[in-house]
Amino acid sequence: MGKLFELFFTFARIGAVTFGGGYAMLPILQYELVRKRNWTTDEDLADYFAIGQCTPGVIAVNVATFIGRKRAGIFGGIFATLGVVFPSLVIISLLAGVIQIYAEIHWVKHAFAGIRACVCVLIFNAVYKLWRKSVIDIYTLGIYLAILAGSVFLNLSPVIFVLISGIAGVIVNVWKVKKS
Repeated sequence: MGKLFELFFTFARIGAVTFGGGYAMLPILQYELVRKRNWTTDEDLADYFAIGQCTPGVIAVNVATFIGRKRAGIFGGIFATLGVVFPSLVIISLLAGVIQIYAEIHWVKHAFAGIRACVCVLIFNAVYKLWRKSVIDIYTLGIYLAILAGSVFLNLSPVIFVLISGIAGVIVNVWKVKKS
């Protein structure tokens, strides 16, 4: 039971301090789950994000479910998921009645503009760290550049890009094995 509460409170802390959605959560997840607690690796976290983006629901909730399930089975997934959504549920419930009143105040608008800029930097930093661990040779660089170009110029679902990347990874590795 202690492991379940640890999952709940860890993800509740993460959920309470994250603004900007699942991608903004990535640097906090990297720090809290990879570096501080050693519950997962950067590579696995990147995989959870990719799968979380392809499955229905919010990325952060999906990642919490994956990590919780990995740590403590089905109940771990449930407790981690409840933990990550609990702060938002409480905060949104409290703010719902007053958001209309305060949203038009200039300093509130400016504060949120600053927070959005900060979230962009945090996301960029997390992407850079993942990129360094994921693009490890000329083949993964090729996959990266092809998917980057596709995502910029094509209006396709992220699921398509993840599937194409997975297939490309398999093809490249089969080709490498045959070559050697």
